[in-house]
Amino acid sequence: MKRNKKVILTCAVTGGGEFNRKHPAFPVTPAQIADAAIEACKAGAAIAHIHVRDPKTGSASRDPALYREVVDRIRQSGSRIIINLTGGMGAHFMPDPAYEGRALPESDIASVEERMEHMRDCLPDMASLDLTTSNQSEGGVDSVYLNTTRTLRAMATQMQQLRIKPELEVFAAGDILFGQQLIKEGLIDGPPLFQFVLGVLWGAPADTGTVQYMKSLLPPDAEWGALGIGPLEMPMVAQVAMLGGHVRVGLEDNLYLKRGVFATNGQLVERAREIVTHLGYELATIDEARRILALRSAG
Repeated sequence: MKRNKKVILTCAVTGGGEFNRKHPAFPVTPAQIADAAIEACKAGAAIAHIHVRDPKTGSASRDPALYREVVDRIRQSGSRIIINLTGGMGAHFMPDPAYEGRALPESDIASVEERMEHMRDCLPDMASLDLTTSNQSEGGVDSVYLNTTRTLRAMATQMQQLRIKPELEVFAAGDILFGQQLIKEGLIDGPPLFQFVLGVLWGAPADTGTVQYMKSLLPPDAEWGALGIGPLEMPMVAQVAMLGGHVRVGLEDNLYLKRGVFATNGQLVERAREIVTHLGYELATIDEARRILALRSAG
């Protein structure tokens, strides 16, 4: 695969996981999340990857009205940043330790229609499609991230009908193979975009060898990027850029500029931009990113 002349920089502005509540400026409300996306755009990001949160509790939410408010605020601001909404909510199964076939009340398992509602309403440029089912552990709480092949095919079909570009998030090598299967079945309009999620506990490690191996499994025409979690965020920016991929940073993946110093999304984007440009590469503009990813025209 030929390396793109330009590197697309994505900012994942808030995520859906638990976060350090001591962070003084973590975006929670729709206004704060929209402002974070606009800030990231001004700092050099071409894409904003967006989750929403309950404004009162700060916890993850999949309320379509919150997504609508965030997207409307970004669009009405005049920002042209590419909007990438998460498709990953509604897939967390927390088994009862006494009987693992029974879900605890904290589980959040939604139908395909529920998981797609915010996409149908907002019609984003892109949305993540997490091609994985995996064990996860956060804050000492174990869960299963549950995305069956049946659900993923149904979501891919609806995204194709809505002309929403799927960002195929992969957490392990086998996830890429299923992505290839979706392409063979005609459910992904090319060029496909794969995002390697690296450094998640029990998932693919964030190291150069893993990136090289996962890259070797991609279809010849694929666009790809990768991200590292926590302190591996910026080291992976450098390695991925040098290996020919696109990069992602943001408070979803890492809260700190350095040990003990909280970051903003804009600061993380600025640092990633410096790394990429100091290595001799150029960041893609929003228009260039649209062309590289073959997105539908804006507006």
